[in-house]
Amino acid sequence: MPKPESFPIEEIFVPTKQKKAIKPEIVAEIAESILDIGQQAPISVRRDGDRLVLVEGLHRLEACKALGETTILGVVVTAELAQHKPQLAERPEVEAERIKMARLKQLRLEKEAAEASTAASRSVSASEAPRTRPTKGGRDKPKASPGRTVRSAPKTLSAWITQQKGSGGRY
Repeated sequence: MPKPESFPIEEIFVPTKQKKAIKPEIVAEIAESILDIGQQAPISVRRDGDRLVLVEGLHRLEACKALGETTILGVVVTAELAQHKPQLAERPEVEAERIKMARLKQLRLEKEAAEASTAASRSVSASEAPRTRPTKGGRDKPKASPGRTVRSAPKTLSAWITQQKGSGGRY
């Protein structure tokens, strides 16, 4: 396999047929990956007179454009090899790139789900009605009947146990 070179992005011609296959979500994922770990797989181009024609790597090219890059790593392939594009897709490094992108997508989706869950639980706890105190002079408990004492509710488990022992109750 030829050694990857750096090519000016503006000099790479993308055939109209390929331009129609652009998927923005894939471009965004690849751009995110390039920001994190750099470009791992070179694009494939072929020479056509004085210009370079894209053979493989449309989404990588678009991701680099979106990131403001002026150059991209690529390899020059022969016209014969360019015609056998399905064979290029079966190369192990291409398959490894697909697997890596699928893994990155899965990790990103899991991260977004976790963030959404955290945000949802925060909004639920923030929207719970705060406890209000009764207005001054108002009572939330009726007066005890004569001859009967009202005990305040214990604040802790140990206070409740102590209260139960004193009243002869079971705990």
